[in-house]
Amino acid sequence: MTPEGQERSDPGIDTAGPKLELTDDQWREKLNPAEFQVLRRAGTERPFTGEYTDTKTAGVYACRACGSELFRSTEKFESHCGWPSFYDPANSDAVILRRDDSLGMTRVEVICANCHSHLGHVFEGEGYPTPTDQRFCINSISLRLVPAGS
Repeated sequence: MTPEGQERSDPGIDTAGPKLELTDDQWREKLNPAEFQVLRRAGTERPFTGEYTDTKTAGVYACRACGSELFRSTEKFESHCGWPSFYDPANSDAVILRRDDSLGMTRVEVICANCHSHLGHVFEGEGYPTPTDQRFCINSISLRLVPAGS
């Protein structure tokens, strides 16, 4: 889906199911309890507590659950919202956007296209001076930064 709630018509994304499928027990073996809660149960880490909120290190942000490249530091910006913010994924096939009606509001959830782990939400029209006018508000705990040159 696009943030406007329309289906994304990208044939490169298989929305039928994740490419990497593990049972809850297998995910629990791979992730610590806090990671499992956010990535597999769509939880949210507390604002201003994540390890990448203020990070300016150049590199690639990968999915902490499966290692797929999701975002690049060149698209990260300071939104002062308490979570790392990006204005565009590294590749349009890297994430899936889907409607989220939880908590009594309608938002657009961002999930990893490879393993369908919860990453955060995307918002648009907030007036940030970015090329896309979008803010991908992503939980630090959903990411792993791979510094450039490593």
